[in-house]
Amino acid sequence: MTSVTDTHQSLIAPHIILTDADYIDRVAFDLIVNFERMIGRRIPQADLCHWLNCVALDSGLRPGAGEIHAHFIYSGQRDRLANFSPSLFEADIHGLHFDDRIGSWHLFAFKAEEVVSRETFFIQSLEMLCHHKAPKSVTVVGDMDAYGEKVKQICAQTEGKDITLLAMEPLTGRGFSQEILGYSLLSALGISSDEIQ
Repeated sequence: MTSVTDTHQSLIAPHIILTDADYIDRVAFDLIVNFERMIGRRIPQADLCHWLNCVALDSGLRPGAGEIHAHFIYSGQRDRLANFSPSLFEADIHGLHFDDRIGSWHLFAFKAEEVVSRETFFIQSLEMLCHHKAPKSVTVVGDMDAYGEKVKQICAQTEGKDITLLAMEPLTGRGFSQEILGYSLLSALGISSDEIQ
């Protein structure tokens, strides 16, 4: 099976953000539904590039961080993020490049083929990234309720890398720092703190 790091060495950068696209899309949908009721207005799709910028800051990266790669793992039944813009995995996201104050971004989308589950593909890709010498930092946005124990085991066994886990609830474990995922998503959805106080 081909993992993220097997495809091309050019996919490896000093900073990697590995995201379960199906999971993040589901969380964004839940936030949109709940906050539209709460604040009484329509909430647009989340700005994907803005969200990545927030995630990078949450992970400790600062302006001038250099090259950053965002890897999205998605299931074969999907072709897009329903609650983000840009949305189409192959046409919009895979190969997208942009520069901002944080660094130089390259986005990649990888489909989990029928022979392997999205969970397995995600975990194997995380293992490869953590064992590869090039990345200095790895940020993980995955479904911790579904396969979080496996993620934490990999973190505990990894040395010499800054690993950050973004999740909706606080986590216990070693080998990683953590941040609350909801904050970056609310910012990307354009929901201000004033609206939810």
